[in-house]
Amino acid sequence: MAEKTVATPDIQQPTTTEHTRNHDRYVAPPVDIYETRDGLVVLADLPGVAKEALDVRVDNNVLTIRGQARHAVPSDMTYREYELINFFRQFELHEKVDRQRITADLKCGVLTLHLPKAEAAKPRQIAVQVG
Repeated sequence: MAEKTVATPDIQQPTTTEHTRNHDRYVAPPVDIYETRDGLVVLADLPGVAKEALDVRVDNNVLTIRGQARHAVPSDMTYREYELINFFRQFELHEKVDRQRITADLKCGVLTLHLPKAEAAKPRQIAVQVG
């Protein structure tokens, strides 16, 4: 990205181009979270994000979703009216989530995360004995 500096009418300065660094911008993707018998399911909308540009990780009980959206065109754009923005969202996980069995699936721009309950957190039937 470059900013163009233009001379003011009162001061005669040459026109120069000032280069600035690109600032990565992130937005929180919209998510739906629902509970099933076996755990939680997280659905996150990540339009324009390919599998290679997606990072899903758990660190210190924090689930992080980071995705970089890219235009799917074979060459440089001549004209563009909108810009894709990167995605970033974090969730604190409850201790009842089995972090070792979390799975992720990306299909048509929708990330589906399955967060299974730990065995100790699953409801269980208690047998009643007659004495």
